[in-house]
Amino acid sequence: MEFFIITGIKAALVAFVLLTTAAYLVWIERKVLAHIQLRVGPYRVGPHGLLQPLADLIKLVTKEGVLPAQVNKFYYLLAPFLAVALALVSISVIPFGKQVEVFGYKTYLELANVNLGILVILAISSVSVYAVALGGWASNNKYALLGGLRSSAQMISYELPLALAIVSPLLMCNTLSLREIAEAQAGFYFGLIPKWHIFQMPMPQLLAFIVFLIAGFAETNRVPFDLPEAENELVAGFHTEYSSTNFAAFFTAEYCNMVTISAVATHLFLGGWNPPLPEVISNWIPPAIFVGFSLLAFYHATQTSPTRPWDKYTFPVLGVVLLGLAGIFTLPLLRDALTPLFWFAAKTGAILFLFIWVRGTLPRFRYDQLMKFTWTFLFPVSVVQLLATGILVAIVN
Repeated sequence: MEFFIITGIKAALVAFVLLTTAAYLVWIERKVLAHIQLRVGPYRVGPHGLLQPLADLIKLVTKEGVLPAQVNKFYYLLAPFLAVALALVSISVIPFGKQVEVFGYKTYLELANVNLGILVILAISSVSVYAVALGGWASNNKYALLGGLRSSAQMISYELPLALAIVSPLLMCNTLSLREIAEAQAGFYFGLIPKWHIFQMPMPQLLAFIVFLIAGFAETNRVPFDLPEAENELVAGFHTEYSSTNFAAFFTAEYCNMVTISAVATHLFLGGWNPPLPEVISNWIPPAIFVGFSLLAFYHATQTSPTRPWDKYTFPVLGVVLLGLAGIFTLPLLRDALTPLFWFAAKTGAILFLFIWVRGTLPRFRYDQLMKFTWTFLFPVSVVQLLATGILVAIVN
């Protein structure tokens, strides 16, 4: 009975955190892009525009859902549901931290402790192509169909270098379990350099990490690989005929997939929840960061301008919350469970920021350039990387 209660609580928490993260990734992306382009970004709905995701959700849910004439209704409605369902299922096999004890019951910080976790994620990502292809085909629209076909070709093509980049670190640790992969990267060289796969001998996986990230951008249809929804040539790509909640479902799936790709990259190449510095130092970094940002918030509260009157209220509240978090991370009972979670979230967040940064700085590929890049450059590089890793691992072992 305890197992089902704990699992139910974890499922609710993971779904809430993932969907909230996906919603606020939109806000963060708009803010970051605004700063890159010297704009303000969302600001009017709530303090600093923090309620903008809620406003967008209310708008999309209450908007009339238009069902175009002569669509294949079953598959038309199945496509967005399939996209969101597969995005949510993928995150269920990703561990977020070490084993913890809750009211005397020991549990892992993950929904499903699957020994073949990375294989499950690859299988789900392969099936997710159908959601986009179905959306384009079932819409009975030539532009949507063309967008769906482009997306299918792109996602299938980039799955090959993505899978080959994944295999390289798997050879290093000889397991398919994401938890065991993270545990295999614990420790330090010379007491300072972390044994993450991008640094780990006999074959540092920095090149595989770069290949994985590039393929991950393409798999999630992000700039500069967002050809399936290139509005300047295809109206809006595969989701041209979708509106209301169905339209929102596709974008929810996109941002959830960004989180999944970032979390998998963290586990495979960046040590999972393992800290970048020895435990004696790394345990005090989270509270120091929270205290630093708290002091910065209090400072900005004293520098408010007439055009931003709410700052004198919002910044002190933020400062108090950050001080509270700093205090929580210093408690011995909670520190051992929360610190690994902090490092995992920090690494995943850094990769998510990279997704946004690239969108604000790089132009889009032409379709022929996109396909040529994967087959004539990325695929051969990933094969050479895999062969080199296999040879060195075989020699050492």
